[in-house]
Amino acid sequence: MSSELISPLKIGVAGLGTVGGAVVRLLEQKANALALHCGRPVEVVAVTARSRAKKRDLGTCAPRWADDPMALATDPEVDVFVELMGGDGDPAKSAIEAALRAGKSVVTANKALLAHHGAELAAVAEKHGGALDFEAAVGAAIPIIRTLREGLAGNSFDRVYGILNGTCNYILTRMEEDRLSFADCLKDAQRLGYAEADPTFDIEGHDSAQKLAILASLAFGIKVNSQAVFVEGISSIAPEDLEAAAELGYRIKLLGVALRTQDGIEQRVHPTMVRLGSPLAEVMGVTNAVSINADGVAPITLVGPGAGGAATASAVVSDIGNIARGIYAAPFGRPTASLIASERAPMQRHEGGYYIRLLAVDRPGTFATIARHLADEQISLESIMQRHRNAEPHGGDDPESPHAPAPVILVTYATTEDAVHRALREIKNRGVIAGRPQVIRIEKN
Repeated sequence: MSSELISPLKIGVAGLGTVGGAVVRLLEQKANALALHCGRPVEVVAVTARSRAKKRDLGTCAPRWADDPMALATDPEVDVFVELMGGDGDPAKSAIEAALRAGKSVVTANKALLAHHGAELAAVAEKHGGALDFEAAVGAAIPIIRTLREGLAGNSFDRVYGILNGTCNYILTRMEEDRLSFADCLKDAQRLGYAEADPTFDIEGHDSAQKLAILASLAFGIKVNSQAVFVEGISSIAPEDLEAAAELGYRIKLLGVALRTQDGIEQRVHPTMVRLGSPLAEVMGVTNAVSINADGVAPITLVGPGAGGAATASAVVSDIGNIARGIYAAPFGRPTASLIASERAPMQRHEGGYYIRLLAVDRPGTFATIARHLADEQISLESIMQRHRNAEPHGGDDPESPHAPAPVILVTYATTEDAVHRALREIKNRGVIAGRPQVIRIEKN
């Protein structure tokens, strides 16, 4: 049947920033191809944004203007409400709820909203029969949502993990390749537009935590809860950590990891040493990557641009195309009523061990004290590396002084997070180390 005889799928777009404008342009540019792929035309009929007066590049498309997001969400001529405003509350939340209650489908890229209200919104979509699709919320152009929800629907998952924030990956890449400080690389990322003026949300791991909570829900059937994620950022990473990692055969990445344990679903975001040559170790710059361990298949790694207008718009249009085809899936892969409450699971024994960098005070008995407290927590050491005293700053000490604290790197065998921190707390209390110890997990697989 000719697509001209089929009514078009009518789209309303709320939010005309970088992503929203790119979505409108892409739908116009690919109109003929989408009609062929989807079996019906797809057409933007209305838009809204904070400022109507602002000049925007929407191509030759001239949709009518809705007064506000709520008006657009309840517009009887709109079939699919596309929310690209952002924010973890209103107006995005109320507008999405209104659209779903009106029986419309919703496409969003709003990870913050999903991380806080995902199960609630999914229940509304389920009750009223519309789709709630959010491929663009995690990894932009990487089709990780559809892979977990539909592509591997017949598999159970052991672990989902990856590089979920391009800003952090860019900073770590520049620090390693150009031997720059964290502060210098952050300034460069801000200059290039990769980092916000206030970069805290990215560099302290909260952006990755929200994305990980969404992936964990899809993989393990739990309610989205970013508060259940242990979070640690990259601001403490120093060039000497990257150099030591390379010597040991690793590269440092900020990873989000969700895995099934006997005590629940463990969710964590933190700097991690990954083995050189492994898929995640080779992902550099602003690129994102997600690896999946599932039964019945070898590990799968998806790599691609995790942000940017074009990449995010691609994912949004992909969701719109699915709706045009009549493909509706439970938002989190299963009925909302079956999603299990998610609490923070205790950190399990970490088989990869830990990298620990200390500033050891130069006096008799220091290493014996360190060794004793590690042994008290049943922590065994795989290796010890002593660095040059002038390798890093030591506060007020002269690095050339023979009595300045000496940088020491310890690599442990498998142990637990709690045991490491208990041992370091006791070592610090004994006055045999200066400054704050650096602790980084090591992933050997």
